Amino acid sequence: MSLVSIRKRSLAIETAFHEFGPPPEKPVKLGSAAAVIANPYAGRYEPDLMPFMEELRGLGRDLAEELVEALGGRSRIEVYSKAAIVGLNGEMEHGAVWHEAGGWAMREVLGQPKAMVPANKAVAVAGYRIMVPVHYIHASYVRSHFNSIEIGIQDAPRPDEILFALIMGTGGRVHSRLGGLTVEAVSVHDGQR
Repeated sequence: MSLVSIRKRSLAIETAFHEFGPPPEKPVKLGSAAAVIANPYAGRYEPDLMPFMEELRGLGRDLAEELVEALGGRSRIEVYSKAAIVGLNGEMEHGAVWHEAGGWAMREVLGQPKAMVPANKAVAVAGYRIMVPVHYIHASYVRSHFNSIEIGIQDAPRPDEILFALIMGTGGRVHSRLGGLTVEAVSVHDGQR
């Protein structure tokens, strides 16, 4: 029996055309692909979460591929992140399985970028909205690409569910002008600088 039973999926894209100053050369898109699944461990303690984490890799890959396609292809992706919201009958660790499962899948689909995949997670009621940080996929310290996106689904997660999401975007902040490491200056290729 599968540990992953999906109730619904969601795909959301926001496009920034303007931020007070001159319009950017190209709009910046941030998107999320999410799935709401039954929590197989709701209401009880499970000592071994590894089978769940491993099975979630397939869901992670599906969400990553859907999001890459919606944003115009792998070469357009510059930022990423992931998130989980666990319903009240679950525990934070049920969402933490997404660190490896979602992050692994996203890296594979994007050609193995080196930067750490940022994340946020919570245990909360249905309709909870969570702010998720994003940064540049090839180097964590590219200041122009520090940003965030809000995710959530109005009726999820129910108490016995988990909402898992992947986040990607096509650029840094519109009109970024605060210095620091730039995309063009990334040289070490270790995921940091």
